[in-house]
Amino acid sequence: MWKRNRNSPPRKPLEAVVAAPELAGARAIPDRELYQPTFQPWHDPAFLAEIEGLRDLVTPDRLWVVRSLLQQTRRLGEVWECGVYKGGTARFLVDTLERLGDTTTLVRLFDTFAGMPESDPARDLHGPGDFADTSASAVAERVGRPERVCIHAGWIPTTFAGLESTTIGFAHVDTDIYRSVRDCAEFVWPRLAIGGAVVFDDYGFPTCPGAREAVDEFFVAEGTAVPLALHTGQAVVFKGP
Repeated sequence: MWKRNRNSPPRKPLEAVVAAPELAGARAIPDRELYQPTFQPWHDPAFLAEIEGLRDLVTPDRLWVVRSLLQQTRRLGEVWECGVYKGGTARFLVDTLERLGDTTTLVRLFDTFAGMPESDPARDLHGPGDFADTSASAVAERVGRPERVCIHAGWIPTTFAGLESTTIGFAHVDTDIYRSVRDCAEFVWPRLAIGGAVVFDDYGFPTCPGAREAVDEFFVAEGTAVPLALHTGQAVVFKGP
């Protein structure tokens, strides 16, 4: 086991280094106001301006994860969102693609737009009718870009029918309950491009225990990938060769 030399000076606490960059030597710390206490770029005013008006339920740190992975995977295939609610994150996905100069990647949005389906009370805390205060027409108006955004209204996985030959580069799964999350994993993963990524938004939240159970069960059985749990509550899974 590595041990610090007893003659080495003790490390300064990060808070002290950030507050007084001279403690780090001659170099100032870039963006030191974003260390809280570690670097948290989602507090950057420029990023907060990007997401202004688009935060229905997803917090800035989670949107930062989504944006970073979309930047990495956008050329690999279609962009999917399963669980759209009022369309804030969907609009963010399209806006981000366009900021990156991508005006052609197809974005598909899947939701009942009428609230949650039946859930499993042994696994889920959300129930039928939750998040029903939305509609496909309202989301279509909010997201816009009908030439590149396809809205699939109805029950997952029924709304996946006909898309079996699709290649997906990035997927954002935010469906909250066991059955829907499992259905998404089973359909999306085999169609995810090498180098692609899936974000399971609900993975770590105590309000969505079935979501984590669905993800863990699927990837244990699948055997080639491991969900990476983030402090944001999300889990990310990457498709390797």
